[in-house]
Amino acid sequence: MPETLTLYTNPMSRGRVARWMLEEIGEPYETVLLDYGPPMKSAEYLAINPMGKVPALTHGTVTVTENAAIVAYLADAFPEKNLAPAPASPDRAAYYRWLFFMAAPFEAAVTNKAFQLELPPGRSGSVGYGSFEAVMDTLEKALTGTEFLAGSSFTGADLYTAAQLGFGLRFKTIEPRPAFQAFAARHAARPAFQRASAIDDALIPPPAG
Repeated sequence: MPETLTLYTNPMSRGRVARWMLEEIGEPYETVLLDYGPPMKSAEYLAINPMGKVPALTHGTVTVTENAAIVAYLADAFPEKNLAPAPASPDRAAYYRWLFFMAAPFEAAVTNKAFQLELPPGRSGSVGYGSFEAVMDTLEKALTGTEFLAGSSFTGADLYTAAQLGFGLRFKTIEPRPAFQAFAARHAARPAFQRASAIDDALIPPPAG
């Protein structure tokens, strides 16, 4: 009997990325919705994710948190879905590179910029991302003229990158550079993304009053 996949999420959270990956996988999964505040800080949920945030994924007895890790885990757990280069493929290097680039330098640079956290002059070498401009320029160069980041087909690295860009463009935390817009829009046209978005959009409570 297949092990149960369960997504712990909130429709207005980064859990939308994990749901997109689950829809790409195409296997049955259960959803546990958690409101912000006490439900995410309950003892029951903290036993799953001590950070008290979503998303989290359980697969049988396995627990995975953090979107990039969830994407990578699912790609490896279901290799027949071809969402990651084979372990021995040279494309595996680019796959890892861009997953971790988006999870670390990109996420940190965008967050700090959004909250106007400025480094002291001359101290850019003290942070992993260097500077916001360096991160954006590096990513733009990688995406220019490129359909996929790791090989000749869609992988979890493309999904995670497109999802991050989509959030950034929507909330205006990144510049609407043509390469960013094109990459995000192209992959947002995938049926799995459309299904995932429809599911989460339907779960958002209507405005009060």
